[in-house]
Amino acid sequence: MVAETEVIHHVQFTCVADMAADAVVAVDLAAAAQLERRSTDVGSDPSINPVEFVPSIRSGSYADIGRRRYMEDEHIRIDDLASHLGSLLTCPSPTAFYGVFDGHGGADAAVYMKRHAVRFLFEDGDFPKWSESDDDEMYMESVESSVRRAFLQADLALSDEASVSRSSGTTALTALVLGSVLLVANAGDCRAVLSRKGTAIELSHDHRPAHTPERERVMQCGGFIDDGYLNGVLSVTRALGDWDLKCPDETPGPTLSPLIAEPELKQATLTPEDEFMIIGCDGIWDVLSSQQAVSIVRRGLRRHDDPDKSARDLAMEALRLNTCDNLTVIVVCFSSSESFSTPEPVSRLRCCKSISVDALCKLKSWLDRDSDGDVDN
Repeated sequence: MVAETEVIHHVQFTCVADMAADAVVAVDLAAAAQLERRSTDVGSDPSINPVEFVPSIRSGSYADIGRRRYMEDEHIRIDDLASHLGSLLTCPSPTAFYGVFDGHGGADAAVYMKRHAVRFLFEDGDFPKWSESDDDEMYMESVESSVRRAFLQADLALSDEASVSRSSGTTALTALVLGSVLLVANAGDCRAVLSRKGTAIELSHDHRPAHTPERERVMQCGGFIDDGYLNGVLSVTRALGDWDLKCPDETPGPTLSPLIAEPELKQATLTPEDEFMIIGCDGIWDVLSSQQAVSIVRRGLRRHDDPDKSARDLAMEALRLNTCDNLTVIVVCFSSSESFSTPEPVSRLRCCKSISVDALCKLKSWLDRDSDGDVDN
């Protein structure tokens, strides 16, 4: 079952224009506890016991500047997080961590997140420690709270970082594997897609003005949508950084920004049906559907069993379809391609384009008899 936690965090900003720092920021973290939580079921096969499945993790990635003049994407790929962090991490095995950061207004914010995301999530904070006696549901609730808090702390850190322009921001999508549990956190329009027996299961929503819940939230916060852009400027409704929009210098006193860094969380329990996950920036999804991407990667893995090549194949297909953005793809495999025995789902219209010789002879005989009858009359 997949539990999706959607939280709209109302963040209060206090801006003081005459101070040496860009802004003084106060964040009401306690508000998150009062917000609505919502669960959805992705629909795994109930005959499969997910506790028995231990994913065999390996991954590949590919990044390309595309048709842009500058590369503003960054990504993180750690297949063995326990070895990477050592004694800092105590959690179910295997553990892995991935992140894609799609920058805008320059690459500053995305570069900063690539360098510091692991620190915010696991090193500086109080990431919960796990033991076999822990209640799994309570443990994952603690993990969700820790991940949400890390996103907000990273956003605040960007406001104080001298090396990051106030006009620089980044979307962020992270994926954390803890044993058989997959937790995806998203703020922006990167996307994570799971292949379940060849069927695409989306693990995130694109936070864009066209997404109805996001549009309604923006309006409630006093923002507006102009030609598909938040406040006429930004194509996403959630991002880290962008402090020139969240807290303009000329805005005195507390304000409620329609642009937030609150991540949307989705949790999935992996089963043997779950083959791989794709994480990609919006340059992929602008020209390819989630199902098309899964089909491309799945065919590649069945052919060469190389997630690096499959990530490149997907990026090259997006380029062929004339995507206009930078491209970043991570492919995370949970099992060997030998297990991909189920054919990909195909929707086809059946039609008859030819007629057999036998049927043609019968038709000719029937027409001849009918013609002879007309002559006799």
